[in-house]
Amino acid sequence: MQSADREVLETAADWLDAGYGVYLATVARTWGSSPRPPGSLLAVREDDARFVGSVSGGCVEDDLSARLAAHGASLALPRIESYGVSPEQNHRFGLPCGGRLDLVLEQLVSADPLRAILRAMDARQLMTRRVCLVTGEVSLHAANGDATFLFDGENLSKVFGPAWRLVLIGAGQLSRFAAQMAQALDYEVIVCDPREEYAASWQTSDAVLDTRSPDDAVSALARDARSAVIALTHEPKLDDLALMEALVSPAFYVGALGSHANNAKRRLRLASLELPQSAIARLHGPVGLPIGSRTPAEIAVAILAELTAVRNGVDLCVLNTPIRIETQPALDGGTAKCAGSRASC
Repeated sequence: MQSADREVLETAADWLDAGYGVYLATVARTWGSSPRPPGSLLAVREDDARFVGSVSGGCVEDDLSARLAAHGASLALPRIESYGVSPEQNHRFGLPCGGRLDLVLEQLVSADPLRAILRAMDARQLMTRRVCLVTGEVSLHAANGDATFLFDGENLSKVFGPAWRLVLIGAGQLSRFAAQMAQALDYEVIVCDPREEYAASWQTSDAVLDTRSPDDAVSALARDARSAVIALTHEPKLDDLALMEALVSPAFYVGALGSHANNAKRRLRLASLELPQSAIARLHGPVGLPIGSRTPAEIAVAILAELTAVRNGVDLCVLNTPIRIETQPALDGGTAKCAGSRASC
């Protein structure tokens, strides 16, 4: 499964190469409860209102694609189109109450810049695409890890990067569930397991099987901050090899399956191998959010939930704070309340 951005770029480039007119819509700004974040893309083919991507998750796509198919020829320069500016529009287009989004619309003229971005993504490089709404000029620039989406009303800059990569150590049942869920979240999944009996039974489509030693695989695969490594074998000789490399890599997330006690022993083993404490402190173990998961599928949900939280910059200390329920009636006759910083009643 490919990422949403890649799907839009590849499809738009194919349409252009086939001679179709193509329009690109980018979410530039949002207010309130917008279903898609800034930078989300939608490509529309002019001949039949066909589209790929999403800017709202609702019927904005249908309305916008129909309007572009009918009147897109008048789009000489990029322009801003707003949705959700009134309660009537919110109701008509299915936007959450109070939600509003500004879209930058532009007509694409060549597939070459899109192919250049795709090549950079394949090479695991960041690239910024800048659009000037005043002149219509579009330019591509190499980007660094600090680059972010920007829109100032006249200039739009969107960063395209390599696929998020998830390296799973172990080709067992849990890895199968985690791989399938991770692919739906735009991860390129590589499963590493040198054990012949496990490798022979691995059948999950689109998840690559790597039979190298875990340390070699992680060293080769976790090369940037869009990578994550999770050890799932319960075999110290495999998991520890992977973690030794992962914890000193640029990977944004490193996790390991196991109880609190087993992870404490794992940390002691890693320290005895002279791994720096600063590196060991990066380990998420036990891996996953505490949601009471027991089955492999539930554990995979917990793992992907924590991975998503870290990727989005969420404070895990808040997520992991237990909720205490007061079961006794309040003295003033009010209803019971819940305490704790993670949620409120």
